[in-house]
Amino acid sequence: MRKSIRGWALTVGASILTGAAAWGQQIPSPEKQKPVSVDLGVTYAPERAQLVPGSCCFWMQGGGADAAMTFWNGFGIAAGISGEHASNYEPGMDVNKIAYLAGPRFTHTVRTGNSSTASRPRLQLFGQALFGGVHAFDGVFPSGSGTKPTANSFALQAGGGLDLSLTRHIGVRLFQAEYERTTLPNNAANIQDDLRLAFGITYHIVRSLPRL
Repeated sequence: MRKSIRGWALTVGASILTGAAAWGQQIPSPEKQKPVSVDLGVTYAPERAQLVPGSCCFWMQGGGADAAMTFWNGFGIAAGISGEHASNYEPGMDVNKIAYLAGPRFTHTVRTGNSSTASRPRLQLFGQALFGGVHAFDGVFPSGSGTKPTANSFALQAGGGLDLSLTRHIGVRLFQAEYERTTLPNNAANIQDDLRLAFGITYHIVRSLPRL
């Protein structure tokens, strides 16, 4: 089960990124058009986590990949996959998790370049709310029959970030901060409230579509 869920999540993430990149590179029609943009990101993601509410925290280390499509006045959709690991967060206890989420994103262009401003955003601020699931493994999770090494739960991420374009396509994610809630079993409220940060590189694509 663990391998199948992990394989499915990785396949979905790879398909999102590959499909978005291929779509964005197509040559636009010369008709009257409107811009639609695709942004891809690969990030390093430390996460301040807890397994039981009220207990002190520990830091997980990992990374993620995300894709977002902006299609109307800054509004669009985003999807991402991420994975984090923590060793010995309590004596002899490790934990790993993979999250796969999707939801709405709003992107605001703060500053643009001196030329081709419609297709070359220089600084973009975005906010998003993503919903999905998380698969945790190689840990210790309570169950009705004792403990088990894996668990699955609902996941929510809400927050935003700031992207800076360095060239027409390549940029950096200067900062991303999100509140993350999961509901993994913990012999208490079965809730985790975490702080997820991310920094990395981005790839920006603009494609024009005929106006309806």
